[in-house]
Amino acid sequence: MDSPLLSSLLRSFFRRRACARPINGSIRRNYSLLPKFPLPKITADTSGETWQPRTAFLQKDRTGEFEKYPMVDARGLARRKERPKRVKMLVRDFIDGRVLSLLKHRTREPEIGEFPYSLYNPNYGFFSKFAVIFSTEKPFAFNLIRDENEFQRILGERYTCFEDKLDEVEMNPVRQLWHTPTELFKPYYGEAIARYLVENYKLTLFPYSDLIIYEMGAGNGTMMSNVLDYIRDTEPDVYQRTKYRVIEISESLAKVQREKAAAGGHSEKIVIVNKSIFDWDTYVSDPCFFLALEVLDNFAHDVIRYDPQTEQPLQGIVLIDAAGDFTEFYTPKLDPTAERYLRIRQKIARPGYNHPLKRPKLIRRLRDQLIPFSENLTIPEYIPTKMLGFFDILREHFPAHRLVVSDFHALPDAVKGINAPVVQTRYNRTSIPVTTPFVQQGLFDILFPTDFGVMNDLYKAMTGKLTRVMRQEDFLRSWAYLEETETINGDNPMLNWYKNASILSSV
Repeated sequence: MDSPLLSSLLRSFFRRRACARPINGSIRRNYSLLPKFPLPKITADTSGETWQPRTAFLQKDRTGEFEKYPMVDARGLARRKERPKRVKMLVRDFIDGRVLSLLKHRTREPEIGEFPYSLYNPNYGFFSKFAVIFSTEKPFAFNLIRDENEFQRILGERYTCFEDKLDEVEMNPVRQLWHTPTELFKPYYGEAIARYLVENYKLTLFPYSDLIIYEMGAGNGTMMSNVLDYIRDTEPDVYQRTKYRVIEISESLAKVQREKAAAGGHSEKIVIVNKSIFDWDTYVSDPCFFLALEVLDNFAHDVIRYDPQTEQPLQGIVLIDAAGDFTEFYTPKLDPTAERYLRIRQKIARPGYNHPLKRPKLIRRLRDQLIPFSENLTIPEYIPTKMLGFFDILREHFPAHRLVVSDFHALPDAVKGINAPVVQTRYNRTSIPVTTPFVQQGLFDILFPTDFGVMNDLYKAMTGKLTRVMRQEDFLRSWAYLEETETINGDNPMLNWYKNASILSSV
């Protein structure tokens, strides 16, 4: 027969935190995070513990190393030629950083000193060393393709041909190659964006103001060319009033964009500003449209996990040991950016969005008691802290802007967690997803979904703009000429692909 004392000891053992240490100095502030959920405590400076989360596998206690290693950030890592060791950093510094120019088209070498850690370091970062975007010399002739299956076969053949040509220059088994709707459905996707811009401009601004378009991270300039070609060919009066401005941090990409603009006869319409959007310091009072297409998916995120008993949020920190291995730690001492995001969200976000504390506290407590070696923290929640800085820039420097954002609202094969990313690499032309974002720097893409409901609430609260969110398919049904991308049997790849994408627009 089981002893009550033994049972009590076993329950206590299974509930124990795996690794903890106190942090001195506390200023405790309490906020409600979710109106419909229990009220966790959002804390800037607090006495508490730094946790090394418990897992189902045996792990070494690295608290001593955590105490000893210095805290670094993305700026401090940017000039390193080798992957750092014996340091710790916030997850957002590990994953991403300040660069936005290559978020959509990752095709050229970045500027030294501008690119932080896992994705953008110039010496070993993902985008600067291995990433290439697929592009075709000519658009697909959809009306001559039998059906969507044949389109996929033709696309596969062009993929193979495209990569064969790259291999003739340099063999690279870890080359990262993928496509975007801008490239895959050119010029039709870009023309749909152009129709939206022109119609809204003519309704409210023409002829009193110019049509000013900003594009963040224009890559190889395909969207820019498609938009300007359409306006010139269909709306010559509007074209005379059009100004297209690209915010591009990479000089090599800016050169490609200038060449494409010149080839299309648009040189006089183009202004390229060589800087990151987060370094923007010019006040733009004119009404303008601001395009952010497929860029939010690489915005830096922080990781938050919660104590399931106290509901206290803890922020993720990555420790890199002497061997270059990664260990997660979590501290209740939130940095100001993460604290600000949680505080704003609890005030303005509508109830019902996904969250680790959505399950009732009693259920969480029973699970903790009944499942041996259950984790001592909730599943991770990835919060888009970098997005706040982007909205700050729009509010402070582009007060009359009208935003157009397109990105993924869901992603398959994501790692465990709320709003969790897809982390993948490509080897010998085969994509390989993995189960953690803490992977060797430079070899993996980290791609986040966007919670358009929460983003919409944040954007409206921070800018005061009116918005509309719709699925990308619905946007294209409104603004694209669908017959141009329809196959012989009636399939429409431009509608059927990227069904996991949405668009937010503001007025």
